[in-house]
Amino acid sequence: MPFSPSHRIALGRTGLSVSPLCFGSSSLGDMPETYGYSVSEERAFQTIRAIFDGPVNFMDTSRNYGTGRSEERIGAVIRERGGLPNGFVLSSKLDRDFKTNRFDASRARQSLDESLKALGVDHIDVLHLHDPEHGASLSEITRKGGAIDELLKMKDEGLATAIGLAAGNVDVMTPLLNEYPFDVLITHNRFTPVNHNAVAMMSFAKEKSIAVLNAAPYAGGVFAKGTPNYQRYAYQDANEEMLHPIRHVEAICARHGVAPGAVALQHSMRSPLVTATICGVTKPERIQETIEWAMADIPAAVWAELASVDVTLADPEATRTYVLG
Repeated sequence: MPFSPSHRIALGRTGLSVSPLCFGSSSLGDMPETYGYSVSEERAFQTIRAIFDGPVNFMDTSRNYGTGRSEERIGAVIRERGGLPNGFVLSSKLDRDFKTNRFDASRARQSLDESLKALGVDHIDVLHLHDPEHGASLSEITRKGGAIDELLKMKDEGLATAIGLAAGNVDVMTPLLNEYPFDVLITHNRFTPVNHNAVAMMSFAKEKSIAVLNAAPYAGGVFAKGTPNYQRYAYQDANEEMLHPIRHVEAICARHGVAPGAVALQHSMRSPLVTATICGVTKPERIQETIEWAMADIPAAVWAELASVDVTLADPEATRTYVLG
C-alpha cells in the first residue's frame, strides 16, 4: 500500500493509532556532539510547530536528548497551543541520571516526573526504558523493585498508555524483550540499506506481538545529506570503509534518478518487521521532504540492485564514543 501521510495504523497491541512515519526530536534538543551541528531554540520551535500542523500524528523524544532541551522545547510549543493536537501520539523515555548513570527505581520515577513537567502533560502515550546498556548497572534496572518494575507501575497507574524498550545493543535488548511485557521497542541505526544488525531481534519482537519502531533509517543522517556533504555514520566520524557501502547505494540511486534518502526511508517503511519509522528533522522544510520521500515512486530495479550492496550484521556503533547530550 502506498504511503499516505494521513493513514493511521495500529501500534501493535497498545490501542494507539499512529502514522507509519514518526518524527524524532533528538537533534531538536541541540546535540552537536552526536550530529555535528547545532539547532537553535527558535529553529526547533518552528520545526515542532510544523510537525503539529502537519498530517503526521506521532513524535518521539527523550529525557536525555540535549539533557532535557528536546522535551523543554516541545513542551513550550505544547503550552503555547494549549495542549497537544487532537489524536497526537507522544513517545518519550525514562533515562538514567545524567551525572552518575544511576538508573534504579527512584531515578526512573524522577525521570518521568521531569518529563511530565518539561512537556506539560499528565501522561505519556508511549514510555520507554532508554539505553539500559549505559546505566551504572544493569542489575539495578532489572532487579525486583528496579527501574523496569517501576516502569510497569507507571503503566498500571495510567501515567503511560504503553511501555517500550529503546536502546542500541541488541544483545542487551533481546533478553529484556523476552523477559518483560514490553508493548513496543525502538531500534536505531541497525536496520538500514547497509546494516541489518537488528533483524533477528525485530523478527523475535514480531513473534511476540511487540511493535517495532525503526529509528535513524538514514544511518545518523548520511543517507539524507549525502556522503559529499556529511561524512559521518551512526553518530561518529566515518572513514572510507564505513562510507563505501553507502556510496554504492548512492550510485544505484543516481543511475535511477531517485534520492538516497527516499530509498533509505522506504527500505524501513516497506519492511513487514517495521510498524513505524522514526525520522529526525531539524527544520520545517525537512518535514515535507520526508513525506515526499515516503511517497516517492521508486522503481523495482532499484530494490533489485540493492541486493548487490554489502550489508553487514555488525553493530554499527561498536566504535562510537558515546557522549551524552
